[in-house]
Amino acid sequence: MNSTDAPQAVYCRLSHAPASQAKPVVNIRVTEETTMNRIALMALAALGSAAVISVAIAQRGPQTPEQQAEQAVKTRQGLFEVQGFAFGPVGAMLKDAPFDAAVVQKEAARVQVTAGMIAEVFQFDTRKFQVSTKAKETIWSNKSDFDKKITDLQTAAADLAAAAAKSDRAATLKAAGAVGGACKSCHEDFRDK
Repeated sequence: MNSTDAPQAVYCRLSHAPASQAKPVVNIRVTEETTMNRIALMALAALGSAAVISVAIAQRGPQTPEQQAEQAVKTRQGLFEVQGFAFGPVGAMLKDAPFDAAVVQKEAARVQVTAGMIAEVFQFDTRKFQVSTKAKETIWSNKSDFDKKITDLQTAAADLAAAAAKSDRAATLKAAGAVGGACKSCHEDFRDK
């Protein structure tokens, strides 16, 4: 049994009793499922933060369409920053950084989560607004192709996670290249230089 298989106890002090008298209240088994739960919680926390921000904005009154467009662009850019952060360690492995299958699995799961949010953050059509964005008009005029590219990225990220789960360096790096290729394909068609 390795250290990740051992149950970990969470201790809680319910009074002013000394820490030495704290009793375990929850036993947690750290597994792949726990890692996926953490990723889901990360996404939930991000959405929760967005909800809090939305409430704050709503209390100031309704946004103008221009403000909505600016917010849509900021949200999209933020999502892609997170996605770049997630793929960064994997991209480094493509450039001869030491291979670590566990890191690839974790980051592939994150890319899957962020890829699943892309269509949603592009629902607001910003073409008619004067906003600073690299999004091409074809995102909305050729939505079916844009959606297919998102699906291609999700599939590539799932394939990457599966390859990393087998700890096969060559297959994992090939799958990582496919994720990069999916990103590049979408950028070529839907992002201004």
